[in-house]
Amino acid sequence: MFPLRRNRRLRTNEAIRALVRETIISPNDFLVPLFVVEGKGVKDEIPSMPNYYRYSLDLLEQEVKSLWNLGLKSVLLFVKVPDHLKDNEGKEALNPNGLMQRAIKTVKNACPEMLVMTDVALDPYSMYGHDGIIENGLVVNDATTDFLAEMSLSHAQAGANFVAPSDMMDGRILTIREALDDEGYINTGIMSYSAKYASAFYGPFRDALDSAPVDLVDIPKDKKTYQMDPANRFEAIRESEMDIDEGADIVMVKPGLCYLDIVREIKNEVDVPVAVYQVSGEYAMLKAAAEKGWLDHDAVMMEQIIAIKRAGADIIASYFAKDVVKLLNG
Repeated sequence: MFPLRRNRRLRTNEAIRALVRETIISPNDFLVPLFVVEGKGVKDEIPSMPNYYRYSLDLLEQEVKSLWNLGLKSVLLFVKVPDHLKDNEGKEALNPNGLMQRAIKTVKNACPEMLVMTDVALDPYSMYGHDGIIENGLVVNDATTDFLAEMSLSHAQAGANFVAPSDMMDGRILTIREALDDEGYINTGIMSYSAKYASAFYGPFRDALDSAPVDLVDIPKDKKTYQMDPANRFEAIRESEMDIDEGADIVMVKPGLCYLDIVREIKNEVDVPVAVYQVSGEYAMLKAAAEKGWLDHDAVMMEQIIAIKRAGADIIASYFAKDVVKLLNG
């Protein structure tokens, strides 16, 4: 007996496929990471991230306007700090005229309605490349969280809409929230990197900011004492719930594709937006494979983005954001 119900009827042409499509991608899904450097007229391509750049402030202004014209309304700022300004405590991060603070103001002056999120961690400022302060050969937690709160306050004072702690120190969300509230920044949000794994996919990003941990005998050679073990699943839910209890407005899973099961687990458990960071290694792999002619760049890119959103992402931080939106806009 032939079936009365044929699922293929809903696949017969593009019109019906579009009409019943469950996962829709739009510019509103994206948070655009931007790398900022000192100088003027600098648009420096990152070797391990083809077609992605570090911008000086004057060209950052142009890039932000271009993003806005494409319909991209949110950016996540990172800064590449000159080596001579790095130390163990990250003191340059508190400079009211520092690169991050000037970058925030540049974006807001160029495009006042652009949502500005900022990276909050010590690694760009650390002489050791770690996300926290080193004492007696260890990355210390509580002194780091106090410093991150000061950094977050500095970003809020410069005009950031959200701060995004990416360090994975315990208790830092509460410390940051209290510091912001005490100074009257009750509307400055927190997007917490709640489930940030000690992943091998971060290499190109660390090249972009020159922020890899240095190889010295008396300090940790990696970030495994504070970033999560890739083998762990339920810990990610616990981390996310703790951050929400401490005041996080958005929680994030990082990286993306290898952790889509974690995205769905967290999405099923929490009542705040869930962000996913499609990281530099994921970007670089597709770029390299497409350059070799082994994969159809645009088709695979869209499939990956759809997979991330289908898994439960409300927000996607992705280096592909411009490529995706240009494709959507035809």
